[in-house]
Parts: sequence; structure tokens; C-alpha cells
Amino acid sequence: MTSPRPSLFDRMRRHLRTQWRSHLGTLALVLAVFVGLQAWQTRHVPGAPAPDTMLTVLRPDGQRETLTLAAWRARHPGQPVALHFWAEWCPICRTEEHSVSRLARDWPVLTVAMQSGPEAQVRRVLAQRELAWHTALDPDGQLTRAFGFRAVPGFVVVDTQGRLRAPTVGYTTELGMRLRLWWAWWLG
Repeated sequence: MTSPRPSLFDRMRRHLRTQWRSHLGTLALVLAVFVGLQAWQTRHVPGAPAPDTMLTVLRPDGQRETLTLAAWRARHPGQPVALHFWAEWCPICRTEEHSVSRLARDWPVLTVAMQSGPEAQVRRVLAQRELAWHTALDPDGQLTRAFGFRAVPGFVVVDTQGRLRAPTVGYTTELGMRLRLWWAWWLG
């Protein structure tokens, strides 16, 4: 009588147990490629203080105000703030919307609507998608480029000294956003 053939799960588990070293090498390679790609994509983001340009900001209450980034940051003393660069036409930005909204409940977040049309169109998008965000208008992408981003979505933390920290381009998980803010807060 022959023994029953092991299940696919049992064969995979046995393979991983005997070949784990080779899988660690593959994991290390994937991680190195990911980190290298992020470094290349954020190479233009300055490690210096954030540009303090004038911003036209749409508030969640529907009001519009003009102020500098430093003035907006001054409303949140002693804590880092997040900048989230997005575009209404960007499908990856769309998948991050709920993460950004949840993050904004606990941390100060200023979003930047890059090349998303005039004020009325950005207002319409925010209302349709029920996004209660503080949103700076960037109709021609100049503000986004001033921060060193060449693509969206982009995320960066402005620490308590006004320096840009932990930039990322592409999809960023909510946990990744929170960890970047906690890290900047911990560094003080």
C-alpha cells in the first residue's frame, strides 16, 4: 500500500523549509530594488527646509484662503505635518483617498491638487468624492515641482523645523504615511 501524496500546501511548506536561504536572497534583492526606485523617484525632493511659497487653500468648510506653508504649519505647533500631492485624473491617487482622509483625522495634512483644473473643478471633485481636505491649488504643477515631485501621488513630511522628510512617490499605505509622521515626530 502506498502512502497518500502530500498536499500542495505540505509540499510548499517543505520546499520553503529547505530552501529558505535562497528565498531570503530574493527578498533582499526585491527590497533593494524597491528602495533604489524610491530614492531615484524622490531624488529632486530637497532635504533642506520646505519651500515657503504662497498657497491658495480650499478649506473643508468651503472657504478659500491665501497663506504660506509656514503660516499653515504655525497652526499645528510642535508636530510634523504631511503634504500629499495628488491629481483628480490619477487612478493611484484615487486609491489613496481614504487613507489620506483617515490620516487627516489624527495628523495635520495639506493636500496639493496638481494639474486638476481650476478652483471650481477641484471643489467639485472634493465634493463628489466627499473629501474634507485642506487642499492647495496647483493648476500648472509649479508648486509640486518646487517640492521636487515629478509624479503623483507624492507624500512628504514637513518636520517641526520645516525640513522635508521621508518622501515617497507612488502608492503609499496608510501605515507607511503614519510611520513617516511618527518618525519625524520622534526625531523632534
